[in-house]
Amino acid sequence: DILGVSKSSSKDEIKKAYRKMAMQFHPDKNPGNKEAEEKFKEASEAAEVLLSDEKKSRYDQFGHSGVNGQAGNWGNTEDMFSDLGDIFGDIFGEFMGGGGRRKKSSRRGQMGRDLQVSVDISFEEACFGVQKEIFVLKNVGCHQCHGSGSKGGQKPSTCPTCRGAGEVRRQQGFFIMSSPCGQCKGSGEVVTDPCGSCHGSGHERKKVALEVNIPAGINEGQRLKLSNEGDAGTHGGPSGDLYVLVHVGEHEHFYRDDADIHCQLPISFSQAALGDEVQIPTLHGNVMLKIPAGTQSGKKMRLKSKGVVRLGSSSLGDQIVSVMVETPTKLSAEQRELLEKLRQLDENYSESRSNGFLGKVKDLFS
Repeated sequence: DILGVSKSSSKDEIKKAYRKMAMQFHPDKNPGNKEAEEKFKEASEAAEVLLSDEKKSRYDQFGHSGVNGQAGNWGNTEDMFSDLGDIFGDIFGEFMGGGGRRKKSSRRGQMGRDLQVSVDISFEEACFGVQKEIFVLKNVGCHQCHGSGSKGGQKPSTCPTCRGAGEVRRQQGFFIMSSPCGQCKGSGEVVTDPCGSCHGSGHERKKVALEVNIPAGINEGQRLKLSNEGDAGTHGGPSGDLYVLVHVGEHEHFYRDDADIHCQLPISFSQAALGDEVQIPTLHGNVMLKIPAGTQSGKKMRLKSKGVVRLGSSSLGDQIVSVMVETPTKLSAEQRELLEKLRQLDENYSESRSNGFLGKVKDLFS
């Protein structure tokens, strides 16, 4: 009557009816609603009776009197945990945003730890890519027991506490709680005769040499992931991953901004004033750069596709050349004489421009 099922309903029909009511009246979906809480308890008690072959038989024969006081007193606990446990797994999965059935516990290993190492490369190696040998100290499978942890490589025994399930279940009120088995740590297996080399852990520490391909265009502080090169897993679990942190050295003349290369070009005053063509070093070889007449100090000039390859693509950045006009600190007599003449010419030019400007100002106010 409570679940709305008939006497001849199958267990699947009973579970379906109970799941519907549990989802409707669960306390987490009806906080503070005492009526919903009572209906949830009634539905749980009804499902507890009808899903137990022993209790259902007594109920069918004697009615309520056959099961009075029996709620929470489980008969065949294995079947009950399997039936109601799966239902609660569905309910909690939907509460937490899931939707699928909770998988039953099974024997499974644990994944090994992820590790990280650093590698130093030069500026040029970062720009063009390089292959480096690195060394990692990590857990690997024991050479004597081949990772089993048991002497002679024998398979571990089934855990007597959880009987290989990897978890233990217990009832709290109308709920079935499960937790990893404390004896086997969730693996479902225990080592009874440990290996003399690894003392049952299945691991040994070893320094391993690895080749890592560092791609062109990588930058300072970026990481590369080497799958399954971390610590070995336990009880057949997969190995963790290895992360390679890249440190890039500085260059004497260049510096990077993503895929662009920057450098400074010192030129003389005469080159800036008259213009010139100069040879510029790039990562891809020397090129000629034309300096236009009248170039000002600080002007930036771009050399297309002379930068670094963009990581993950074939396109190149540019090289940005910042022109810096140098002022000489030591002059020969001839240079001084010529600069004196230039200064006189500059003064005459400045005076004529000043007079012209002042004349225009006077005209405005006259």
